[in-house]
Amino acid sequence: MTNNPNPVGPAFADRFPPAKDLLRWGLVAGALIAATAAILSLMGQSVWCHCGNLSLWAGDIWSSHNSQHAVDPYFFTHVLHGILLCGCLYWLPRSLTSGWKFLLAVTIECGWEILENSSLIIERYRTATISLDYYGDSVANSVCDVLACALGYGIASLAGRGKSVALIVASELLMTLAVRDCLTLNVIMLVYPLEAIKQWQLAG
Repeated sequence: MTNNPNPVGPAFADRFPPAKDLLRWGLVAGALIAATAAILSLMGQSVWCHCGNLSLWAGDIWSSHNSQHAVDPYFFTHVLHGILLCGCLYWLPRSLTSGWKFLLAVTIECGWEILENSSLIIERYRTATISLDYYGDSVANSVCDVLACALGYGIASLAGRGKSVALIVASELLMTLAVRDCLTLNVIMLVYPLEAIKQWQLAG
């Protein structure tokens, strides 16, 4: 009887890289997130909500606490960022390893967090969307948004295309029902705002 050094099979081994690689990717991703946090602080973003409340969750998107605590309903849209980035980066050349693709996804999300907290995008949100009192994310919120993206990337890597698409659809529907907003509506209102959508959202 031949001993099999990999009893779980090659597919499982391919899906889960060696622990040393995961640790290396995690450390580099952590450095990218730390650098992003430092940049946001230098841009003047508060570390946490000015209210002084250390609650991790802020569920009311209409309140001044939105985007100021660690997690809010938009956390789930950032999970979708990760899923979508995983799908897009899959088509890059196979010579680019899964680790580099993951780090590229984290880098893109970090870049978005910096851009999102620029005066240009903040003003765009305030004038074109329902985020009338938006003054940018706290550093803690941005860090958790990047972690949400990394989580979404990992979920997509494990779940595959079909389940990832189903998760996107389910998340968008639940977000729309719960808070009258979702990633799709957020993008529409940021790029090409429609007054009908804005009024419907404000009616909620």
